[in-house]
Amino acid sequence: MQKVTLKIIAEKLKISVATVSKALKNYPDVNNETRLKVLNLAKALNYKPNSFAQSLRNQESRVVGLIIPEIVHHFFSNIINGVINTAEKEGYLVIVLKSDESNIHEKELLEVLVRKNVDGILLSLSGDTIRFNHIKEIINQGTPIVLYDRISRSINCSKVIIDDVKAAFNATEYLIKTGCKKIAHLSGVLKPQTTIDRLKGYRRALEKHDIIYDKSLVYVSENLSYEDGYTLASKMISDHPDLDGVFALTDLLATGVLARFKEMKIDVPNKISIMGFSNWFLTQITSPKLSTINQPGYEMGEKAFKLLLENIKQLKEGGKSEPQIIELPTHIIARGSTKGFY
Repeated sequence: MQKVTLKIIAEKLKISVATVSKALKNYPDVNNETRLKVLNLAKALNYKPNSFAQSLRNQESRVVGLIIPEIVHHFFSNIINGVINTAEKEGYLVIVLKSDESNIHEKELLEVLVRKNVDGILLSLSGDTIRFNHIKEIINQGTPIVLYDRISRSINCSKVIIDDVKAAFNATEYLIKTGCKKIAHLSGVLKPQTTIDRLKGYRRALEKHDIIYDKSLVYVSENLSYEDGYTLASKMISDHPDLDGVFALTDLLATGVLARFKEMKIDVPNKISIMGFSNWFLTQITSPKLSTINQPGYEMGEKAFKLLLENIKQLKEGGKSEPQIIELPTHIIARGSTKGFY
């Protein structure tokens, strides 16, 4: 079936393409009789405007890119929902891509989005990204980028973040205040700023309460997986039989630790308390339910898109995209995996 175009409508009504276009846009210089003829024929032929052609005329695509490091993370699925729901209200389409924690793949995806002429990009850095020239070049070329969650302070762009140092401090201090004296930190590879900052928060809480920092209590997970948490749980007990607390970088790691401790007949929380980070859905179905830090993923996606839209409008109006930083609050959700919960 032939696609209906402005030219076809114009030929059938024996008027110019320009007149058809003006009639469809309700221009005042088209008389009512002609306008009605155009509208009625367009409806009868099921005419659909060419959004791509319109975007070229308007110098905007009304499409944005969203790059996430991984899809299995409940936190990132909440971000996707927050971005898409907010974007749809503004008439924007979102292209969602996954870097698989690879810096090389991240670069490729950014190039794809630029070639697709997106109006802007939302990006959470891959765990592998330690240099940022590929991001800075895109910003310098006029495509706004908003970083969310995993960011770099060396990139001059808008960001939506939480205070990871403060959140990790609060998590560790909660364990201390509920009686823990020897707390392990299940961390990740120290590349993303989030991992570095959560280790900082852990150390600061120990220092505040006059507990000597012991690097042998920091365990590094390469994959941030359930399996890593499960495996490292055994090593923690082997290395430190008197361990009485665990603060994990993510809920998935914490869940692996909890599962292994249960197999080892270790009483959680009376023998060892466990604190996760993010507040995944799975934290509410473990036994006992997992204490965690609530990380507002949906709100982060919502705020990130709104910030990107503001930057897009600033550039479109000929101004400069002014970087802003939005910091979202976090809080502890105490459940059955830590002492002090009743």
